[in-house]
Amino acid sequence: MRLIGLAVVLTVSLILAPFAAEAQQAGKVARLGVLLFGTPATDPNLAAFVAGLRDLGYVEGRNLALEYRSAEGRPERVRELAVQVVSLKPDVIVVLGGDMVPFVKDATSTIPVVMLTSQDPVEAGVVTSFARPGANLTGVAFVSSETAGKRLQFLKEAVPSLTRVAVLWNPDHRDPEYRDIEAAARRLGVHIQSLEARRPEDFDGAFQSATRARADALMVVSSRFMNLSRSRILEFVSKQRIPLVTGWGPWVRAGGLLSYGPDLDALMKRAASHVDKILKGAKPADLPIEQPTKFELVINLKTAKALGLTIPQSVLGRADQVIE
Repeated sequence: MRLIGLAVVLTVSLILAPFAAEAQQAGKVARLGVLLFGTPATDPNLAAFVAGLRDLGYVEGRNLALEYRSAEGRPERVRELAVQVVSLKPDVIVVLGGDMVPFVKDATSTIPVVMLTSQDPVEAGVVTSFARPGANLTGVAFVSSETAGKRLQFLKEAVPSLTRVAVLWNPDHRDPEYRDIEAAARRLGVHIQSLEARRPEDFDGAFQSATRARADALMVVSSRFMNLSRSRILEFVSKQRIPLVTGWGPWVRAGGLLSYGPDLDALMKRAASHVDKILKGAKPADLPIEQPTKFELVINLKTAKALGLTIPQSVLGRADQVIE
């Protein structure tokens, strides 16, 4: 009888074991350390990232804990905060900003890191390749070798009389956009005027140079620094009555003429997917760094009308969004 009883206990244990394991797994809380240059309230991409996690079943307060470390716009704090977020020993570190990645890389070689960057991470030296990033880093890069040149092409088609374009960019921000604009300008017969800005105090001189040269339009190369300076740049083009072209749709909705760039919300969801795969056992070194596959052309007809421009139907017909 004791043998029969023991057999029953063993059988029941074997049947219940998978359910117990599932319950334990379901009760596990994923801990993410999140490093931000700004704050959770001001970061333009954080909400889409958290929404992507929610779509994958991760809900903050239930099975997800987010530990934020925010530089509040002060670059001198990033190194210290990188060390802090590593000291939390989270399951995954999420870094929203390519310029902060080297500090996290210096702080840990073991904790998985998912980065979101508008820089080229290979050029920046933080990964070995897009296909196999190596070490403990992977993520999403907003860069694409074609979009900057296409932006200028769309502008030239929208304003055929265009001959001189000022390009506002930060040389410290490592990506190929400015080079791509130069190459497209040679092909399109457009003269490019370089306006370099590394710090807020550089804008006055850059804007004065564009005004003296009588630029027909202003293009802005993507970077967080430029994004944080959006209102100041929009104020300048409005005062000068010249078109503004960028890679971000929100700029056009705020008064720019045209944007062509990646669907950032889709990319944030890809970053969330990377986190999910790592939490399920994938190694960052084996996860390719995602690049944009979907791009959006946004045109503001209200701005065009205010500037006295008539956008050809051949351009409007290709727009993903037209603001009227």
